[in-house]
Formats: sequence, structure tokens, C-alpha cells
Amino acid sequence: MEQASATAVKQTVLHALHQELGGKIVPFAGYALPVQYPAGIMAEHRQAREAAALFDVSHMGQLRLAGADRVAALEALVPADIAGLGVGRQRYGFFTSADGGILDDLMVSNQGDWLFLVVNAACKEADIAHLRKGLKGDVSLTELSDRALVALQGPKAAAVLARLAPGAETFRFMDCRPLTIDGVACLASRSGYTGEDGYEISVPAAQAEALARRLLAEPEVAPAGLGARDSLRLEAGLCLYGHDLDGGTTPVEADLVWAMQKRRRQEGGFPGAAVVQRQLAEGPSRRRVGLRPDGRAPVREGTVLTNDQGEVVGKVTSGGFGPTVGAPVAMGYVDAALAAEGTPLQAVVRGKPLPCRVAALPFVPHNYFRG
Repeated sequence: MEQASATAVKQTVLHALHQELGGKIVPFAGYALPVQYPAGIMAEHRQAREAAALFDVSHMGQLRLAGADRVAALEALVPADIAGLGVGRQRYGFFTSADGGILDDLMVSNQGDWLFLVVNAACKEADIAHLRKGLKGDVSLTELSDRALVALQGPKAAAVLARLAPGAETFRFMDCRPLTIDGVACLASRSGYTGEDGYEISVPAAQAEALARRLLAEPEVAPAGLGARDSLRLEAGLCLYGHDLDGGTTPVEADLVWAMQKRRRQEGGFPGAAVVQRQLAEGPSRRRVGLRPDGRAPVREGTVLTNDQGEVVGKVTSGGFGPTVGAPVAMGYVDAALAAEGTPLQAVVRGKPLPCRVAALPFVPHNYFRG
């Protein structure tokens, strides 16, 4: 997911609905989006963990990649196995730079004769420019600017969506297929950014508000904003681009080797492959880890981490209170020698070292439906 920006210059097609529902609007990645609704972040977080929450993610970039060389062209820019992606299936990936850094993360699905890409809003323009410059051969790129994107997340999401779109419950985690929802032709994936079961639904912009209202009319569904989205993804151990991932971080350091399938790790053929393959063979100098601070005080992004001797050994990249965990949780990077679960560290908060320890990710087990 993407980082915040200083000013909001755009509105999504659901902006009026957010205002009607009492959303507290803030600038985020160049868009005006609700950080929370009157129920509050804690209630919205619980809504997604216990029932179903609806998020507006229309600020994300939706792209169509077509042409005979689309697969090979994209594989030249990302280290994911696109050729092995079945029709109607989706995969997480990232653009890498010549030195192995992550330029952005994205989702890619195979729609038969075209690929559907979802990229982060803050990186959208840079990603499109990167694609237009780097794609080779018979391939065309189209931004689907006439579509909105909503995420229905939570353990009751499938039951809700099946009422409006019979067959939605048969989707498995990372399926991405056309789906008619309450008469509206959509493209839906069984995925999300919360660690819970759920769907991301690409819908024609003109019909987005009607669909959102229809979903919110179901008794299990309530709206949720950026605050709950962030606390949910942090508990799920999911990275936020611009915070946990950036151009100076490699996939190996970020513990994202699972998103580079075996063929791509071995063959390379993507930007920075030599750096990544060397780190795979020798190990990186630092690693992304989960962190559990002692006590109740959250440890925020940017907090320095030290060892028992007071030497700086890392930094927090995401941190806050985990409502489901009932305690503060964080992620960050530490020297590889200190990345083992249970390793004691100190988080330096306002000049005072607070004890914390390396913890396994995710903090809350994923609840994906794999069939």
C-alpha cells in the first residue's frame, strides 16, 4: 500500500458518500479519503475482524496490459512468475530497480488475453511511466481511469457477496474473475489488505456508489477508513510502500522471497537480479522483522532500535496499537544476526530505551479462504 502525501488534489467517485456517512476526510496519496467514520478506528477494525467492512480503494491505479508479448514484457520488469499464472488467478509482485530495490508493489491477474494490474496511488504516475519506458514488443498499456475499486473485508464478506452475486463464495484466495454483482458487471478478486477473507471489486465508476450503498445495506457491513486499514494490515504483517518498502530495500531484506517464484529466482531476467541472487545465496545484511514492545506504549515509525550495548542495530518502519492483539505491535529492519524470533532489543522513544523483542509475523493469523 502507498504512503501519504502532503496535499489532496483528487476525490474518488465515492467522496460524497464518505461525507454523507460522516467520514473524517484527510489527504492521502494525492486523494481526499476518510481516515475514519463516527464509529471510530477501533470499531472499524473489529468490524473487519468479526463481520465485514467496506473500504474505498479507488485511489489505487488499475491498468490493462494487452498484446502478444505482455507476459514476457512484464516479467522483464518484475521478478514474479507471470507465465505460470493461470487464467483467473492473481499474484503479488513488485517492480525492481537496477540495484535490486523495490520501486513499488502491485497485484497482477491473468484475464486470459490481458493482464490486470493494480498499483499504489502514490506511485501510480511513476509506475505508468516506468511501464511505458520498459515494456518491449507487442504490448499495450491502458489506465482504467473509468473504474472504481472497493474492498469488502472480513469473515462474513463471502456470505454477504454471495447474496448479491451467487458463485462469489466459490472463489478461492487470489482468484480474480468477472463477477456480476446485483446486476453490475465487475471484476472481483478474493484478496485484500487486512489478513482477513474478503474481496477487492473493480466496478465501473458510474455504478460504484450504487454498489457501495447496496453492500452497506447488508446488516453485516459497515464502512471503514484508512485508520483501520492501517492497523489491520500491520497486525497481518503486510508491508506499506514508502514505509516498510522503498527503493533502498530489496525483496530479500523485506522477507518477500516467497513472491519471487523458483523459476524467477533461478533464471533472473529482471532488474537487479544479480543483487537479489547474491543476497539469496549469501544472505542480506538486514531483515524485516516483527517487533513486540513491552508495556502499552506504541513504538512509531522512525524509532531507532539498539542492542543491549546501546549500539544502533535497526529502525522501526511501521508501528502502532494492535486492537486484536491488545498490545502495541511494530515492524522494522534489524541487522540479520539479530533477526531471530525472541531476540531482545531496545526501542529508543524520546531518548529512553524501551524493551522490545523480535516477534514472528503475522501478529494475527491470516484468515484467507483457500478452498
